[in-house]
Amino acid sequence: MDAGRVAVIAPPSGYDMPFGPDRAAILSTFRPDAEAWEARGFDVTQTMPSDAHHAVVVLPRSRTLARGLMAEAAVVPGTVAVDGQKTDGADSLFKEVRARLGALPTITRDHGRLFWFEGGTDALDDWRLAGPSEGPEGFVTQPGVFSEGRADAGSALLAEGLPDKLPAHVVDLGAGWGYLSRAILAREGVERLDLVEAEARALDCARRNVTDPRAVFHWADATTFTPDAAASAVVMNPPFHEGRAGAPDLGRAFIAAAAGMLAPTGRLYCVANRHLPYETTLRERFRDVEERPGTPAFKLYVASRPARGNRLA
Repeated sequence: MDAGRVAVIAPPSGYDMPFGPDRAAILSTFRPDAEAWEARGFDVTQTMPSDAHHAVVVLPRSRTLARGLMAEAAVVPGTVAVDGQKTDGADSLFKEVRARLGALPTITRDHGRLFWFEGGTDALDDWRLAGPSEGPEGFVTQPGVFSEGRADAGSALLAEGLPDKLPAHVVDLGAGWGYLSRAILAREGVERLDLVEAEARALDCARRNVTDPRAVFHWADATTFTPDAAASAVVMNPPFHEGRAGAPDLGRAFIAAAAGMLAPTGRLYCVANRHLPYETTLRERFRDVEERPGTPAFKLYVASRPARGNRLA
C-alpha cells in the first residue's frame, strides 16, 4: 500500500499490525480489543474514518459480518486487503470476491490467506449490513453477535432457573443482546439492572430489546468492569471461546469479576457448559456453591457469600 491513512477493521488485540499509530486507525466494536489498541496509541473508532485511503479487513467468524465489513471497506479509493484464517472461511470468501471482481492477487501461508483488490467499487454493495433486525422469537439481533437470531439453550435454562424475586441491584455480566436481562426485569424486586457487554453490536441490540427505564447499559469488558455500587446479584452465561479456540480461563475471569462486584451477602447465578471445570474457581471465590438441576449439556450454579478480599464492598 502506498502512502495514505489505513483503516484496519476488526483486528484482535494480538494481531500483527503492519502499520504504526501515525498511519492506521482501528475500527473495533469489541471493547477489550479497542482498549488494547488505544493503549498502544492508535485512534479507535466504530465508523470508517473520512480520511481513510486504504483498508485492511481482518475476517471474523461470521460469514455475513465478514461480507458486510468487506463491503464497508470497498468505499476507500485505494487498496482493500483482506486477511483471514481458512478455518474462518477465508478461502471461500476469496472465491466469492474473485467471482465478482475477476482475478485477484493472493498469498497463502500456514492456515491463513491474504488477498487484495482496488477500492472505490460498488460490486459488493449488496453485502452491506442491514443492521439489527427482529428474529423469530421477537428479539432484535444482528450478524456477529453471540447466538444470533434466537436464545441459546444455556441462557434459556438460566432464565427459567432464576427465582421469582431478585434483589434491588442486579448485574447481567456479558449481557449480549439482552435475553437474560428481559428475564431479570420480569422478576419482582429489581430496581436497577446493569447490562455489561463488550461487543457494541450486541449492546446496540440490547438497547432495542430492553427498554425498561431500570436498565443501565455499559460497553465494557466484563472481566474488568466495576459498578458504582456493590451489586446484590450477578447473572451470567459466560463465554468459553475466543474465536474457535476454547478458553475456559475467560469463564474463570467472569467468575472472579462477579465475586469482586458483589456485596457480602450477594449471589451469583451462572450457567456453564457441562464439560467446563468451573467448580474450583467458584469454591475459591465463594463460601457457598450449590449446583442446581441442569441438563445433559449445561450446569446451573448458585454461589453466595463472596470470599473476603474478592468483594467490592
